[in-house]
Amino acid sequence: MSLHAVHVPTREELIRATANKPVSRTVKLGALALAALGLVTFVVGALGAADTPTGANRAWMALMYNWLYFTIISSAGVAFAAVQRLTTARWSRPVVRIIEGYVAWLPVAFVILVVILFASGDNLFQWTRESLHTPQKETYLDPTFFKLRGVVLFGLMTAFYTWFVYRSVRLDVGVTPEETTGSGWAKNMRAKMRAGFGEERRELHSTHSILGKIAVVVCLMFGWFWPIMIWDYSMTFSLHFQQTMYGWQVFMGGFLVMIMSFAVLMRVWRNHLGVYDVITESHFHDIGKLAFAFTAFWGYLTFSQFLVIWYGNLPEETHWPRLRLLDPWIGLSTAVVILSFVIPFFTLLSKAAKLFTPVMTVVAVCSALGIWIHRYLEIYPSVFGEASTLPFGIWEIGVGLGMLGLWVFCYTSFMDAFPKMRVFMMSSKYRDEVQVPVDPKTMEPLPAHE
Repeated sequence: MSLHAVHVPTREELIRATANKPVSRTVKLGALALAALGLVTFVVGALGAADTPTGANRAWMALMYNWLYFTIISSAGVAFAAVQRLTTARWSRPVVRIIEGYVAWLPVAFVILVVILFASGDNLFQWTRESLHTPQKETYLDPTFFKLRGVVLFGLMTAFYTWFVYRSVRLDVGVTPEETTGSGWAKNMRAKMRAGFGEERRELHSTHSILGKIAVVVCLMFGWFWPIMIWDYSMTFSLHFQQTMYGWQVFMGGFLVMIMSFAVLMRVWRNHLGVYDVITESHFHDIGKLAFAFTAFWGYLTFSQFLVIWYGNLPEETHWPRLRLLDPWIGLSTAVVILSFVIPFFTLLSKAAKLFTPVMTVVAVCSALGIWIHRYLEIYPSVFGEASTLPFGIWEIGVGLGMLGLWVFCYTSFMDAFPKMRVFMMSSKYRDEVQVPVDPKTMEPLPAHE
């Protein structure tokens, strides 16, 4: 027997592995409890008196930066899945559904954003209480244009990202018995997916074709829309700060946490489903290498932004990093560098660290916590300035835990509602035909230039 022999599971084996293995009820109840705690904390804080020098409310501020944190991570997960389609990747077929599940947060995030835009009033964005001085900023931050921009951009992103995952999941639902696909809340959606599901080979090519088109839009939206939303919901808290690398540095931090969380969830699902010969150490190593690579990339972007500001020495830029290197912020700024770069970078130099679950989990938690603190530092110092004490407490922790609980509930509900692995692409006898695109109508290979 070859030392490199790989077990290729049959469709029946995959269905048995994923059937009737819902997420623990305790996990879902715990997530709902955290979500309820966060909601109560937010409501109490939002109805309380403003407690910042500029009149902003810390509960709304906590909601804003936690929304950014979880939403960038979730959209990055779908963008990663879209990249797998654009590259026609085969290595990720056993694990890509784990990351597609991140899409479940986006419709909820859209509702939260609408609440933030239309209900926060002047409790959040301090520029609503200032004279903007420049005509360009007056136009860009016009309240109607500001709200409309957010609804349209994130609404389009949510629609396309959901469409992409819907089409991907449809293939697996179409070849999976109903009794094996988990909870009943999505029963009607699964029935709709099965309706009109045709011959397997034709479904494969037609879906592969449409997914390729949607994947292009998904990736372009991630790279274009997020910088704009980060300018709006993060950079404008420091009204006179502007820096061209800011959007990239922020959303790539979310992409890094997505990779780190993927590394942990991949291990969780492997153990839960018992698919040790399908999700292998090769996947651990691949994702571990990506975690190392994007740690280095995030560090590069962060240092590059600082370096450009330092040698440019422009007052409209230097005040932003300078403030975060003063008390009471400097301790958290140092923690971000250690948690999100120093520990992950030097730990993941080792191949063994990428494969050993306890070490990889600790690294992922450190990185995720560091970026969460970074989201905090992007907003709070701009509002509080040179504060005497660190404004961090019940509102930030309570709302953060609530968002975490709501995110976990959305994710686990999605994973219980649909096949937990890409059964179709792993078991169809036609699966590798997608390496040579065909016309889904005639089933004839397309010329190379098409």
